[in-house]
Amino acid sequence: MTSHRSRFGALVGLTAAGLVLAACSGPAGGSGNNPGSGATGPAPDGGPLKVAVVSHGTPGDAFWNVVKNGAEAAGKELGVEVQYNANGDPAAQAKSIDNAVAQKVGGLVVSMANPDALRDSITKAVQAGIPVVTINSGEQRSTEFGALMHVGQNEGIAGEQAGKKLKDAGKRKLLCVIHEAGNVGLNQRCDGAKQGFGTTQNLQVDISNPTDAQARLKGALQSDASIDAVLTLNPQVAGNAVNAVKEAGSAAQVATFDLNSDVVSAIKGGAVLFAVDQQQYLQGYLPVVFLKLYKDNANTVGGGRPVLTGPGFVEKSNVDAVGRNADRGTR
Repeated sequence: MTSHRSRFGALVGLTAAGLVLAACSGPAGGSGNNPGSGATGPAPDGGPLKVAVVSHGTPGDAFWNVVKNGAEAAGKELGVEVQYNANGDPAAQAKSIDNAVAQKVGGLVVSMANPDALRDSITKAVQAGIPVVTINSGEQRSTEFGALMHVGQNEGIAGEQAGKKLKDAGKRKLLCVIHEAGNVGLNQRCDGAKQGFGTTQNLQVDISNPTDAQARLKGALQSDASIDAVLTLNPQVAGNAVNAVKEAGSAAQVATFDLNSDVVSAIKGGAVLFAVDQQQYLQGYLPVVFLKLYKDNANTVGGGRPVLTGPGFVEKSNVDAVGRNADRGTR
């Protein structure tokens, strides 16, 4: 069995290699109360590190289950206690952050789909001396709130590349499906898709009501036969879109953000053209590694820029290799 020390050394190597993903654009470096702007971190206290991960995921969301798997795997390998909590309600998410601060955790990992709703809670965490890493959403507000760094993909760039890929496939009119109201990252994806594609129409659905989401997708396709491409922003909604295309008798091609085993099968079968992969396992895994390094060695990563985990594209040419890892919950 590999020793704890050698595993940690390997992870440090992985982290260093991953820094080539740091973006050329992103939030400006902070100053003042931003803990990432200093040369040193908190002194190690000799006790085990406890990290609270607070996401805006909804129960049973396959995407966030992979994030959780990544965080818990890093915790197990590094001897870090990881507490994972997910709630799609911003007020409940803020309360979870407040609870973590009250418990005096050693590190906090937060996804900021609704940054303004979390501002006060994250500020209190920073003022309490708790290092914060933001993930997935809220990249542009991360350093403003005093976070050490942001780990995720730039949603606008990812959307633009997805739109361009659909345009290159010969599509003419795109339906972009937003499944969470108020999620800034989803709007950024659709805005980017419009830049890369051209003629784009947005459709709002509710991910917690898949029957209604599928009905809304079917209705949109039936009412406008010129829609020949559908871009969903979640793998579960992709399944609804595939079914809606069939029920509507539409020739539209479906593409999606993010990956699960159903999307892998759909890509293999031709029902989904491609998936934009932001490698969300890393969004759970890397922050735990970074917080461990910050606690033990006062290391910070990114220099005020986000550490990018995507976008990549999964399509027929590489779906078999990626799919094996999706089956085990790491992609």
